[in-house]
Amino acid sequence: MPDTLKIALAQLNQSVGDIPGNAQNVLEARQRARSSDLIVFPELHLIGYPPEDLILKPSLIQRAAAELQKLAEASASDGPAMLVGSAFVLDGALHNGVALLDQGRVAAVRLKHELPNYGTFDEMRLFQPGPLPEPVILRGTMIGVPICEDIWQPEVCRHLADFGAEMFVCINGSPYEINKDALRIEGVAKRRAVDTGLPLAYLNRVGGQDELVFDGASFVVNGDGGLAVQCRDWEEQVVETAWTKTAQGWRCDRGAVEPLATHPEDIYCAMVLSLRDYVNRNGFPGVVLGLSGGIDSAVCAAIAADALGPERVWGVMMPSRFTSQESLDDAEACADALGIRYTVMPVGAAVDGFDAMLGEAFEGTSRDVAEENLQSRIRGTALMALSNKFGPMLMSTGNKSEMSVGYATIYGDMAGGYNPLKDAYKTTVFALARWRNRHAPRIGLGPSGTVIPENVLTKPPTAELRADQRDSDSLPPYDVLDPILIGLVENDKSVEQVVAEGFARETVQHIERLLHLAEYKRRQAPPGVKLTARNFGRDRRYPITHAFRSA
Repeated sequence: MPDTLKIALAQLNQSVGDIPGNAQNVLEARQRARSSDLIVFPELHLIGYPPEDLILKPSLIQRAAAELQKLAEASASDGPAMLVGSAFVLDGALHNGVALLDQGRVAAVRLKHELPNYGTFDEMRLFQPGPLPEPVILRGTMIGVPICEDIWQPEVCRHLADFGAEMFVCINGSPYEINKDALRIEGVAKRRAVDTGLPLAYLNRVGGQDELVFDGASFVVNGDGGLAVQCRDWEEQVVETAWTKTAQGWRCDRGAVEPLATHPEDIYCAMVLSLRDYVNRNGFPGVVLGLSGGIDSAVCAAIAADALGPERVWGVMMPSRFTSQESLDDAEACADALGIRYTVMPVGAAVDGFDAMLGEAFEGTSRDVAEENLQSRIRGTALMALSNKFGPMLMSTGNKSEMSVGYATIYGDMAGGYNPLKDAYKTTVFALARWRNRHAPRIGLGPSGTVIPENVLTKPPTAELRADQRDSDSLPPYDVLDPILIGLVENDKSVEQVVAEGFARETVQHIERLLHLAEYKRRQAPPGVKLTARNFGRDRRYPITHAFRSA
């Protein structure tokens, strides 16, 4: 029985449904880790995670089984054994599981026992839970292979330890959320390791999948809770870890401990990677967006340039008679700093045409939000025309503060295929802009230096849909609005609880009313990357029609 092992952690991106492509990167990673004894791949890697209802297609399961068999046969060649996540049908039940491929065969299959059914997860409607698993045996060593949620509760790891497991190798599809790194390491992995006295290797996937993004950040902790290895976040890696069997049991040797992105770089990287994978995997040549001279569109343009390269980003300024020269100058300066394509396309003629068309129907009424929103909807129509004609995806730019209270025009500035700011409050957007002007993200493709003009950061936010308009005409200042929204949205607090934190009752009641009224808009909003534990759509699922008010 050997007293050393080499285990390679393949922190890879996946493409949901691309079974041959995912299998190919398994083989390529195995080739890179030829000297290892075992190489490990993330949860459901062969199919891609999360597959959602695609997993219910029998033909997909059949193809995955056939591809898994090919990978098993490939394990007969020189190189490590493989732990590959996939879906399995056993006794007519569909399971999330992992296969040990070794010496030309499927040597073992283990099934996920704990199925998450909260937040973004709804695995209980897709899979059946497996029994409490036994360890797999590799080179005489008993390895427990809990799958993702299996380590968030103590039962599976305790069972594996009682059954004789000597170490844990846990495969994951754990989406990014703010501050989740500490929760994974301190709150979960170290607890399981210290509780059982066994080391735990935690492997996570990386990359974007619709509204989810996975940060990687795989790691190994020893049985005493010490961190032995920390992989980079936001990047693919194949990292070989060295293990030694001592009198006290297996221990991972000290390896590279990479620094993880701090706040707000982590949020920025999440936006960049999610947009990159969304655009590329859906076959768009690039993106087009309205560049208004404001903070939101400037940050979105920077994210797009970092995600795709400046040459694939097209910013369009669409001035109306209410657009200031300051906004025109700021939009052009932003485009120049980023090196993106820039076009000015005035919408005045179209606005005049709609005013004339609606003149008889609107006769006898005063100008109000209906006329204001026409400008936004005209801009959305024009941008969609550019998207249709030339192929780039229209990117929308509204932030979570605006989406919360409905300060956005449905079928106007809400039009688009993806919105990187959908789960970022306005105050977060300002923080991202300041950070990006001082740093170039390590996964970015855009230029370094100041890419968002300082004037964009300091001038009062405005939609410029009427003369002398400011956001503060309709909303509290964002440093007041955002804490109220965090209370109501992120923490599900009542009006009374938020008022007790020092906010005016009338203001909080008004914001809660706007929050509920805007639900129908949010249902029709484009997808956007999840950053918080309560993003709109996947986490916070409220009825559109309801009469409840907390005060």
